[in-house]
Amino acid sequence: MTTLLLVEDDPRIRGALRLALADEGYRVVEAASGEQALDELGAATPDVVLLDLMLPGIDGLEVCARIRDRGDLPIIMVTARTSSDEVIAGLEAGADDYVTKPVDAGELAARVRALLRRTRNTGQDDTIELGELTVRVSEGRALRGGEDIPLTKTEFRLLCTLAAARGAVVTREQLLERVWEYGYFGDTRLLDVHIRRLRRKIEPDPGQPRLIVTVRGVGYRAEHGTDREDGAR
Repeated sequence: MTTLLLVEDDPRIRGALRLALADEGYRVVEAASGEQALDELGAATPDVVLLDLMLPGIDGLEVCARIRDRGDLPIIMVTARTSSDEVIAGLEAGADDYVTKPVDAGELAARVRALLRRTRNTGQDDTIELGELTVRVSEGRALRGGEDIPLTKTEFRLLCTLAAARGAVVTREQLLERVWEYGYFGDTRLLDVHIRRLRRKIEPDPGQPRLIVTVRGVGYRAEHGTDREDGAR
């Protein structure tokens, strides 16, 4: 059974989500603070963390960053904050996805299911060469010079989707649909932050990207690192 770590300090919201998610077939472990969440990580071994940003003590951004430092455990942030700066801060801290309060439990369960599917083989070539990178799709690994590059599941799926296009442009809408498998109705903050995070890990100079380049007004293209568009970022 899939285990969710639900980190929420409001007992009413936490209780309602626990019951609703249990009805969806999930085992739910609760934490009321950032400190408790970090303690539960080892004991509960969750498959996904549902993380409120506004927590007493250690706040959600710090918890998110600490979880990400430990590995690629999927994180969905649950927040009442909808401004771009606050959402982007949560994504930059390492969240894979976000939902805003008030939370619809059915939508949240759908996001969890989509997130858990991101490690599956999507029928792409098993090994893709991208410049100095080797992407091994079925193994969920990206390597440079034989050394693993630590990517989250979402970052890896984003890289696979772009690399498999073999130099063709992939639109922003296509990336949101193929990677997150959910409608975002034009909200591309999710994609923008993940592209930045991916570039920081795979590009020799993220400020002058040569592997994942921007096609302005359209989307992104994966290249072999030689013929970058002038002005592309």
